[in-house]
Amino acid sequence: MATLLRDRTAIPAKPSAVRESRRRLSRRTWLLLSAGVLWLLGYLFLHGTGTLALPASELTDLHRNLNHFNSWIAENRSGNPVFMYVLTPLRNLVGAIAGFFMAVFAASPTGQVIPVMGWLGTVAVLTWIAFAVGNVRVAALTAVVFTFFGFQGLFVDAAYTFALVVTAVLLTLLTGIPLGVLAGISNRVQRAITPILDFMQTMPSFVYLAPLALIFLIGPASAVIATVIYAAPPVIRLSAHGIRSIPENTREASDSLGTTGWQRLRTLQLPMARRTIVMGINQSTMAALSMVTIAALIAAPGLGQVVVVALQSLDVGTAVNSGLAIVLMAIVLDRVTTAASQRAEPGAAKTRKLHGRARIIVLGATLALVLGLVQLSRTALWAAVFPANLSVGPAITNGMSAASGWLQTNLYFLTHSFRESVTVGILNPFQSLLTDTPFYVLAVVIVIAGCAIGGWKLASVTAFCLAVIISLGLWNDAMVTLASTLLATVIVMLLGVVFGVAMGRSARIDQAMRPMLDAGQTMPAFVYLVPFLGLFGATRFTAIVAAIIYAAPVAIKITADGIAAISPTVVEAAVSSGSTPWQIISKVQLPMARKTLALAANQGLMYVLAMVVIGALVGAGGLGYDVVAGFVQSSVFGKGLAAGLAIVFLGILLDRITQAAAAAPIRKRIT
Repeated sequence: MATLLRDRTAIPAKPSAVRESRRRLSRRTWLLLSAGVLWLLGYLFLHGTGTLALPASELTDLHRNLNHFNSWIAENRSGNPVFMYVLTPLRNLVGAIAGFFMAVFAASPTGQVIPVMGWLGTVAVLTWIAFAVGNVRVAALTAVVFTFFGFQGLFVDAAYTFALVVTAVLLTLLTGIPLGVLAGISNRVQRAITPILDFMQTMPSFVYLAPLALIFLIGPASAVIATVIYAAPPVIRLSAHGIRSIPENTREASDSLGTTGWQRLRTLQLPMARRTIVMGINQSTMAALSMVTIAALIAAPGLGQVVVVALQSLDVGTAVNSGLAIVLMAIVLDRVTTAASQRAEPGAAKTRKLHGRARIIVLGATLALVLGLVQLSRTALWAAVFPANLSVGPAITNGMSAASGWLQTNLYFLTHSFRESVTVGILNPFQSLLTDTPFYVLAVVIVIAGCAIGGWKLASVTAFCLAVIISLGLWNDAMVTLASTLLATVIVMLLGVVFGVAMGRSARIDQAMRPMLDAGQTMPAFVYLVPFLGLFGATRFTAIVAAIIYAAPVAIKITADGIAAISPTVVEAAVSSGSTPWQIISKVQLPMARKTLALAANQGLMYVLAMVVIGALVGAGGLGYDVVAGFVQSSVFGKGLAAGLAIVFLGILLDRITQAAAAAPIRKRIT
């Protein structure tokens, strides 16, 4: 990026090119101004008409038809050939694999049955695996964290969650890595799957649940299938990227030796792409954990189920205790897969204290110890079921509940005042501006804005997405979700600019903040709702604050990388001309990083949308509430399914607009 920006500043623009750029800028400006004026006039003179507001209990014909479709599937599931010979066997197979891992890792919560492998054996096996693929530090971390789950009183729930993650990751790798390799060696496969992967990564995780529950029912099998679909894109993309990143001259040298395509793949491409593929495994594993916890809404057992029940009953203490367990599991999975990625680097073994024959001897000796502990966990009850008298879970739960109560009592004035000030002063007026403007006026305004940013192609995509949302009968709810999403995104970008610029300009600040941002991105989205529920209660404001904290790290990191990538020569030239630090930031660095800022806005917005819809669990309305209600009440299942589709098309609309803004040409200046 720095080279590209240097080239743009070094080569003077042609007068004709500058005139064309100015003409486009003027056209874009006039279109955006026209859209703004049309919106204002439509709101002032047609306020409250044509809003398409649908009461919560009212259904459209489409929603009723989807309800009938749900009933038809339930009635014909046992006799339909597609279900009998394809979907049901697939569900049974996945369920059997998940059941096997749950039986192996999860101890009996009652202590009446000795499990296949008790808690001590599970901790020993997982610690040994962490050491085998990583190092001593991550092995120690694994042992401490999984033992701590027992002290929390959550070992069985954590084991269920881990078993589902393992099942989903194994199935993801079995399908994702071969597909990624095919995409890496075949341009045709790459072109075919790229739009599908883009679509899959645009969809918030929440949206996968309703259609999969419709097809595969609820339970662990559906949760695993949803997780595989959600977690597959990262490993597919990174596997393909690793194959395609191999230097062309290296490949030509291999071809000159007469190697076949299979030999080239086995001896050259896969070994050289190993580190990138392992990075994809890391990303897919973290996505799998995030999805497995959310899949508690379709009866997936484990820590997510504990959090859902706690959120629904506003039990902050239990939610914090289980949320902490999810965070710790995420840290362990991240560190282990990261260590595996580092070990996969060429020449990494030479830098280790233990490698080669010595490492094999240590692994063999420790494996014998692990097998002994596994056998002990199968014969001794204390090693099979974590002793209940050692549990500190009730103390953590009660302490967190007391702390939450104290905060709500003693800081009520501050938290309530802040919440109401933002809600009444900013959120309500902005939401009213979206929901009370006639739908046809606002739709035209959004299409014009799309045309101004990305031309007629983007305007056509925007119009199609809006038409789908309108036809789904959920325009008003979509605008409620859009209001919260846009407000949170603005704050995310303010944080991104402030902290991203500071990190990009100072290596010391970058080193101090980056570990915190990495930790923030490690946490599953589900967990962010817990602390703010204790501060602000169950309101849409809680969902917005959680979305801001969830999305801020990615926006900050992208902005920081964009600022740091600007050529030092350009900055030095500005300093030598007498510019102040503020002038350098506002006149040089931010303008030159404009595309990076647009990319940060794109990613931040998608993260916010994913979190805002999950916020329905703590009182947020809009499309997320419709989805959750569809899970709970079969009478509104069709509306919930339609809401999931509306979220998809709202996400596509926002994604395409922000991508077009990121790809827009930079205006050139002639001095």
